[in-house]
Amino acid sequence: MEKELVELYDAAKKAADAALSGDAEHEESRCIDALEQLKKFPVNYKILVNTQVGKHLKVLTKHPRQTIRAFAVDLIEIWKGIIIKETSKNKNGGADGKVESANGDRSKPGKMQKSPSVKVEKGETVKAERNDRNGTSKSESMKKAQNDVKNEKTDRAASVKVEKSAKEVKPFSGTKKFSSSSATPPKLTTMIKSNDATRDKIRELLHEALSKVSGEADEDLVEIVNASDPIRVAVTVESVLFEKWGPSNGAQKVKYRSLMFNLKDSNNPDFRRKVLLGVVEPEQLINMTSAEMASEQRKQENQKITEKALFECERGMQPKATTDQFKCGRCGQRKCTYYQMQTRSADEPMTTYVTCVVCNNRWKFC
Repeated sequence: MEKELVELYDAAKKAADAALSGDAEHEESRCIDALEQLKKFPVNYKILVNTQVGKHLKVLTKHPRQTIRAFAVDLIEIWKGIIIKETSKNKNGGADGKVESANGDRSKPGKMQKSPSVKVEKGETVKAERNDRNGTSKSESMKKAQNDVKNEKTDRAASVKVEKSAKEVKPFSGTKKFSSSSATPPKLTTMIKSNDATRDKIRELLHEALSKVSGEADEDLVEIVNASDPIRVAVTVESVLFEKWGPSNGAQKVKYRSLMFNLKDSNNPDFRRKVLLGVVEPEQLINMTSAEMASEQRKQENQKITEKALFECERGMQPKATTDQFKCGRCGQRKCTYYQMQTRSADEPMTTYVTCVVCNNRWKFC
């Protein structure tokens, strides 16, 4: 009985805690049902002392829900009355007197009637049973009543266990269903704001640039691009930049401008796509130069400019000589200038650099 009483209290306590959040009305009704069963449960002084349920039940008297609070207070008052009655009877020597249980039934153990016995030849005694009006004996009716009480307690305990197990299974199944259905976080619909207007502006600019990727992606990348969240990526990139570089109007203002220029450049869709899909992580953006962030076309142009500058640097201030000995492979003219430099070891011939005066074509030979 003590175990059943504790289980009923645990069910009421869990339902009361669940009533603070979620479906409050449903959980409150479950808590009231459990408290109603506690109210009908046949308790006595010994059970209440051993289980300490009355002491734990005081927590529910301070519950925010008024119905639960009132029911808990009423139940504690009922149990206090039971304890006071039993303790007063024990003090008055009523141990052999009447014992009153929680449901109001009274029994007189001191005045139990002895059933007469009849001696048999073999020395055995057989208790005579008094038949009632229906033809059934008192011992059979007492056994039947005890069986009914046991069955009732068993059914009550089973219902409490089923309710408790169902309550524990529900959140687990819901969590499992949620985790399986949401393997990736859902897309954000609105921008996550910070407490700084400058940072919010950077996030908006990043989001504007990354949103262009969906319209620029090829057919084989459309699904992957659509599954990406430009708002979440923009917030992540801005947070990393702010952590490493500081505010955009500070010492790293030039770096912020360079990054924004390359992300918003209409001729640089590859860089935007790599940032959105995570190929280029936010931590890598911090150490990337503007040449590394440039598009492939821009990189080729920069390479040509570098080669041209190197060629001009190699020419230096060497004196020009005009000759018609070289024929331009582009325009076919023989109006050329040339100069020579020792680019290899001293015993090797000099390298000749030729420039066409007509079309500005350049070549070299040894």
